[in-house]
Amino acid sequence: MEIKYLGHSAFEIETKGKKILIDPFLVACPNYKPEGITDIFVTHGHGDHLGSAIEISKSTGAPITAVYELANYCAQKGASAIDMGLGAWQNYSWGKAILVPAFHSSSTPDGGYCGCPCGFVFEIEGQTIYHAGDTCLNTEMKMIGEIYEPDMAMLPIGGKYTMDIEHAVKAAEWLGATAIVPMHYNTFDAISVDISEFERQIREIGKMPMVMKIAQG
Repeated sequence: MEIKYLGHSAFEIETKGKKILIDPFLVACPNYKPEGITDIFVTHGHGDHLGSAIEISKSTGAPITAVYELANYCAQKGASAIDMGLGAWQNYSWGKAILVPAFHSSSTPDGGYCGCPCGFVFEIEGQTIYHAGDTCLNTEMKMIGEIYEPDMAMLPIGGKYTMDIEHAVKAAEWLGATAIVPMHYNTFDAISVDISEFERQIREIGKMPMVMKIAQG
C-alpha cells in the first residue's frame, strides 16, 4: 500500500493496482494526474473537499462514495456515485469502508443541502485508516478508537474551522492509532500552524507524527 498526500485533506491510496482518492481539492498539487483512479471518497460538500471529484469521476468513470444527499448531488452533475449512510460497511474490490460521524457543516458549492459531514474508516490490506474529514474534537472518536482500532489517523489540525493541534493530540489519544497524519493546515492563512509543534506534541504522547510532503508517499 502506498499513500500520497495531495495537500489540504486530499490523499491517494494505491493498493494492489487500485487507486483510491479522498477529498480531491488539488490546489496544492495542480499537476496531479488522476490516472487509474478506482474510487473517490468525499467527506462533505464544501468546495475544499469536493474539489475536482465530479470532474475526475466523469473523466475516469470512478464512482464517488459519499453520504446520500451528496452522492445524489454528484450524480445529478453527471458523476458516477455510491450513496451511503452512517454505520454500515460498503465492500470494494480492494477492501471496505464505513462512514462515521464528523462535527462540522456541509453544503454544495451552490449552497444546497448535502447531508451531514462525515469521516471514513477504511480497511485495506489488513490495515485500518481513519480519515476524519473536517471536524471538531468529539467523543465519537472514543467509539471509533474502541470499535475500529485504527492503525493510522488522518486528522485536521489547522484550527479556525476544525480541530487545532491541541485537540488533534487529544483525538489521537482517544483513537489509539499509532501513526498520526496531519491535514487541513497551511493551505491558507486562516489555518496556518507551526507543524513542528504538532510533531512535538504527538511524540510526547508516544505516537508517531507522519508529516507527509505533498505528492509524496
